[in-house]
Amino acid sequence: MTSFLRSDRSKPVAIWLFVVAALVLAMIVVGGATRLTDSGLSITEWRPVTGAVPPLGEAHWQAEFAKYRQIPQYAQINAGMSLEQFKFIYWWEWGHRFLGRLLGLVFAAPFAVFAIRRQIPRRLFPRLGGIFVLGALQGAVGWWMVASGLVDRVSVAPERLTVHLGLAFALLGLLLWTAFDAWAGAARQTLPSPWGRRAAWLIGLIYLQVLLGALVAGNDAGLVYNDWPMMNGHLVPDDYWAGSLWGTIAHSQGAVQLHHRIVGYGLALAAVALGVGAWRSSYLSREAKILGLAAAGGVLAQAALGIATLMAVSPLGLSIAHQLLAAIVLSLAVAFGWRVRRV
Repeated sequence: MTSFLRSDRSKPVAIWLFVVAALVLAMIVVGGATRLTDSGLSITEWRPVTGAVPPLGEAHWQAEFAKYRQIPQYAQINAGMSLEQFKFIYWWEWGHRFLGRLLGLVFAAPFAVFAIRRQIPRRLFPRLGGIFVLGALQGAVGWWMVASGLVDRVSVAPERLTVHLGLAFALLGLLLWTAFDAWAGAARQTLPSPWGRRAAWLIGLIYLQVLLGALVAGNDAGLVYNDWPMMNGHLVPDDYWAGSLWGTIAHSQGAVQLHHRIVGYGLALAAVALGVGAWRSSYLSREAKILGLAAAGGVLAQAALGIATLMAVSPLGLSIAHQLLAAIVLSLAVAFGWRVRRV
């Protein structure tokens, strides 16, 4: 048994954290599918414990369906929906919530075991505490997001969706960085280098692009302006201004899509410059060079997939792939950022 008194690394702890990160990735994908199938409002109550059990009989299904029929989404969009159609969207949302509960269990139970056996390096405890707080906050934010669509709207508020997705991506990045640290131990040597800052800028740009993509998704802005590189024949969409600064930033379909495009162009250029620079650097290890190129290639692939998804009017399969690749690209950038800080 490895004690944190004798070692600052633990491969079992690292593997556990990689598994938790994989579950977060699955949550991101399932959450995207839940939104794309308009399933997120099918469960109108937040029951953290009893909600883990789905409806078990006809009476329970009818009761859940009756609750759904009271919200604006049913009245304005799904009026006349059959019980079988309701079950389809209900299972998507229930699956998303169940995966969240499973994620909490997979984090908490092994943490307790590793802590009791003193296998967790002491220096990782603050970060693991941060991961726990982020995970708990994510559940609360998820309900806060859903609640925004139950009274006066037919979908969740785009800004709340953005916060929810942003927390998920932050959790993914923190889990990966901590897992790398658990696997390799504390850095034995670091040298002053601009590459740490460059990697941080790349991670930041990718994260910003994820947030802007969430606003596109929340406003269904991928269903409009489906030409490229123009927007209905114009550089700036006709409906860019929504009457106020916040309305434009968070709620204008034309504006959120234009912002997502512009940052995407900048991100692609920055990623190519970083990837080429990393490959030509005499300072970086071969592993870091490969990760830099992989991150740059991932950004370019994501840009191409985004354009294809837009021009195809955001079909389910391409939209899910676009969200999945965004998470993979962020993961590559985090791995690159972690690696360049070590000699």
